[in-house]
Amino acid sequence: MLCHGWNVSAHNLSPGEVQHPQEEKCRRFSSSSAATILRRSLRFLVRMDPAAVEMDGSVMEGGGQILRLSASLSCITGTPVKITKIRAGRSTPGLRPQHLSGLQLVSDLCSGSLQGATIGSTDISLSPGKIHGGNHTADTQTAGSVCLLMQVALPCALFSDGVSQLCLKGGTNAEMAPQIDYTVKVFKPIVEKFGVHFDCDIRMRGYYPKGGGEVMVTVNPVKELQPVVMTERGNITKIYGRAFVAGVLPFKLAKDMSAAAVRAIRKEIKELYINIQPLQEKDKACGNGNGIIIIAESSTGCVFAGSALGKKGVYADKIGIEAAEMLLRNIRHNGCVDEFLQDQLIIFMAMAKGRSRIRTGAVTLHTQTAIHIAEQLTQAKFTITKSEEQLSGSVTYIIECEGSGLTNPSL
Repeated sequence: MLCHGWNVSAHNLSPGEVQHPQEEKCRRFSSSSAATILRRSLRFLVRMDPAAVEMDGSVMEGGGQILRLSASLSCITGTPVKITKIRAGRSTPGLRPQHLSGLQLVSDLCSGSLQGATIGSTDISLSPGKIHGGNHTADTQTAGSVCLLMQVALPCALFSDGVSQLCLKGGTNAEMAPQIDYTVKVFKPIVEKFGVHFDCDIRMRGYYPKGGGEVMVTVNPVKELQPVVMTERGNITKIYGRAFVAGVLPFKLAKDMSAAAVRAIRKEIKELYINIQPLQEKDKACGNGNGIIIIAESSTGCVFAGSALGKKGVYADKIGIEAAEMLLRNIRHNGCVDEFLQDQLIIFMAMAKGRSRIRTGAVTLHTQTAIHIAEQLTQAKFTITKSEEQLSGSVTYIIECEGSGLTNPSL
């Protein structure tokens, strides 16, 4: 019989260092008179968690991403974690409502034991159990992002014992997080290349400060994920998007955002028709809000986006230009994913069976942080190689990962 323990000092890990379980032989009882002691000892060992892996929430990016990735991979690998110094790099450290809701959702998915999870807490512990499908609900009760709730829960639901229905409530179009349109139009088609299959029904849009949005995400479990290679960008073939207003805001704002964005893009890309539709959100929107998302597709199936949300006192055309410039910046570098998709793909590369290779622009701190966490909690190995094109002068990076080949024990 083998007992597994973790030998971890997560505070001092650098990216690339991985802690592996150490196997230790347990004492055998051969005497029949010791049978009762043996049975009691075995029951105790089953109840007792292996030593939790300690994750430092203050390293590198120092925000909620460390919490989300650590919780997801704890749930999927069955590894207990203790996360300390949560969001130490933020002006208001500790758990906010959105982070707390995400943790509770993961704990619910895996019938886990969650300790220390309260608003403002900087240290939590999660001991996961078996991942179950079925109906699960998370409600931030604020404008906290439903997309960030999806980020933490989707990977877990993939390794459940059946179809999962995730009812996520909060903000659908929030600052400092992907807009729900980005998740559906950019993240979804790319993550499907790994073998992920989920549907996202936007039942109600919710905006800052009230929230009130609701999405229903249906996730099909997988046996394992396949690796993905995206190294050729190809040509940009299509640019489209939506500029929206909701609540009491005038429709003219949507038209102004759209027109300004089209003008900004046309200065650089003249040969394509650009269709950014102005929209008035009526029945399926809670509160007042305005924003824009612009999507570009390439001939090889790459998808990029630029987006912006309206702010009090900021002219609508400035919002449109901000989104356009973001999109153009992500097209110029000749990578295959934009700066916001990079880090979201790391966990899927780490879990996949085989070698993934993805060409990107400058590697973001969020991506470096995601790699650091993934290498601590899985046996995945990442390398990043700089690539310079002599003709164009563009600099890209190849993120390569030998995935850990995680499998779903329930399928």
